[in-house]
This record gives sequence, structure tokens and C-alpha cells, in this order.
Amino acid sequence: MNPHEQFREEVSQNIEGLQQDKKLQSESLDWVGVTAKHKYTYNFSWMGRPIIQFPQDMVAMQEIIWDLRPDVIVETGIAHGGSLVFYASMLELIGHGEVLGVDIDIRQHNREAIEAHPMARRISMIQGSSIDPAIVDEVRARVAGKKVLVVLDSNHTHEHVLEELRLYAPLVSLGSYCVVMDTVVEDMPQDAFPDRPWGKGDNPKTAVWAYLEENRDFEIDARIHSKLLITVAPDGYLRRVR
Repeated sequence: MNPHEQFREEVSQNIEGLQQDKKLQSESLDWVGVTAKHKYTYNFSWMGRPIIQFPQDMVAMQEIIWDLRPDVIVETGIAHGGSLVFYASMLELIGHGEVLGVDIDIRQHNREAIEAHPMARRISMIQGSSIDPAIVDEVRARVAGKKVLVVLDSNHTHEHVLEELRLYAPLVSLGSYCVVMDTVVEDMPQDAFPDRPWGKGDNPKTAVWAYLEENRDFEIDARIHSKLLITVAPDGYLRRVR
């Protein structure tokens, strides 16, 4: 075994250890809950744009993008555009690919900032509901025949995310991922989202569980959220296996 293989084997063993450490997993989730009260994820930006994600999840996405080298990354939910810019910058480093963002309301100031960004040449945006049949048809036409990675990060209700999964997961290439963000909502206190239409029992994680009951093409890649510990997407990294 050469040094690179030895290191990879050590990392694999580390991850297996983390998977077995239920106390550490629980403490990590407690940390997520406490920092959420301070809007911790709002603290970070990528190349000047707010990203509103844990850095750990962005590192995981970088690993996926580097390994897969997708032709297209489709993301539902744009907000300030930081994640679009992040994905575009990863593709720029690879020298290949584009990002397609979908949002029901792309604020003008955000659109202008994204379109003026150095990574803009790898970014396209579509305004409209991610579950509108016309929008889905447009996305489907633009990704046809390409290697596709999907990220779902828009409306977080069970009904909406489940419909997104039914519409967008089939676009994902074999071996690629459909990443469902904010599944951690299910693990938060009952009163954590008093001003939102989602919460415990009605959120992206419950949608993931329901989708996996009706579709066997995807499996949860538990090693990703196990190694991250700090993540908004436990059970949300779905790898297409057939």
C-alpha cells in the first residue's frame, strides 16, 4: 500500500469511528441548534457573496464536484447567490461546467450582483417556482444528455421538497448526487421556526424519507454527514445508485 492509499485508509477508519460515536454526533447536533439562534450560517461569504451555509457542507460539495466534474449543477433557491458563485468557482478551477439557479423571486439587487461577478459567465438563472411544470421543462431541456448534479435549497416544506425530488432527482446522473439542504430542520426543537411554514415533521428530511420509500434509485451517503458532524444536511446527501 503506497502512502496515498495508507492515508485514504486512515481517513476511512476515522469516518467509521465517527459513525459509531453517537455521543459526539449528539453533541454536534446540539451545537448546530445553539448556533442557529445566532444565525451562524449568515456569517460566511464566498468571493464576496453571502453563502448562508456551514463551511463543512461547502467543503463536502467541493469534494463531490471535484470527483464528479459535472457538466451542470442545478440549484433550486438562489438567495444572495453565494452558493451559485461557489459552485461556479469550483467549475472554473476544473475548467468545465455551468451552474443553473432557479428561484421564485430573484431580488433585483442580488441578480445584479451575481451578473456582475467574475464567475457570472458560468452562471445562468431562471425565475419561477421550481415545481412549475414550465420551469421544470426548461431545466430538463437545458441539462439533457449532460452529467448533472442537483442541489435542492428552496421552500423547505415536506410537500414542496418531495415534489422537487420527484421532478429533479430523475435528472441526476448515475453516480452523481441530489443534495437536499436543511434536512436538519427535523432535528431542531419544535419551536425553532415559529415564523416559517416548515418545522419538525414537515421539512426536507421527512420529504427525503418519503421519497426513498417510493424510489430506489438513490441511497443516503451516510459517510458524508458522519464525517462532517456539523452539517445542515444529515440524510440529505443522496447518491444515485441505479
